[in-house]
Amino acid sequence: MSASFAWGALAGCALTLLLAAAAGAYAYRRLVLLERRTRQAERLAELGALTGGLAHEIKNPLSTVQLNLQLLKEDLDPGNPLYGRLVSRLDTVHRETSRLREILDDYLRYAGRIELSPVPTDLNAVLEELADFFAPQAQLQRVQLRVRTHPAPLVVPVDAKLLKQALLNLMLNAVQAMPSGGELILSVAPQPGGRYAAIDVIDTGPGVPPDVADKIFRAYYTTKKGGTGIGLAMAKRIAEEHGGRISLRSEVGKGSDFTIVLPMK
Repeated sequence: MSASFAWGALAGCALTLLLAAAAGAYAYRRLVLLERRTRQAERLAELGALTGGLAHEIKNPLSTVQLNLQLLKEDLDPGNPLYGRLVSRLDTVHRETSRLREILDDYLRYAGRIELSPVPTDLNAVLEELADFFAPQAQLQRVQLRVRTHPAPLVVPVDAKLLKQALLNLMLNAVQAMPSGGELILSVAPQPGGRYAAIDVIDTGPGVPPDVADKIFRAYYTTKKGGTGIGLAMAKRIAEEHGGRISLRSEVGKGSDFTIVLPMK
């Protein structure tokens, strides 16, 4: 019995050592992975700071270029036979520099830090204010704008300014998808259980194909000529900063429904 006891003790010690070695190897792998992720996060943060600084540096000379283009245009002699051609070329350069400045502004807004100032806000009021603001543009685009509010107040802690920005991005996207006119619906309602509220931006446009829908919230992804691909990515980021989420349901040929879900507490 003493021999079997000894073998049992040895087997127990060996098993303990194996388990300890496995645990040590696992802990080491986790430590290496955490260090790798930390270095990657530091590199990304450094890259973000560098690109943000670069964008700011590009904006300054762009303003100078635009100003000098305007002054040059004013100095041209209308009696010059080449006046029309020169003005046209100057306008083209001015238009492209303005577009580049808009791209930089969009990038800086997206890459910058979002500071939330949430206060209890009735989402019904947010939608009504947005509809009043957006109605002239919708009318100009031959889009019929409808608002479906909830019968009772839906009070949610949100940064109303940022939420309006996210919804406005979705509304602009919807109107651009309906160049021949259509219908745009803003709707808000509590979700089952009462823990979340959902805001829907629904359009009757051509819809989004499945292969595009998978990428539509990625930064700088766009299918529109002249688009920057920031609007929907920014809407997604604002929703997530509020502890919510954004999703898309779309059917080709029938329209799209963008939904922002926000926690009510």
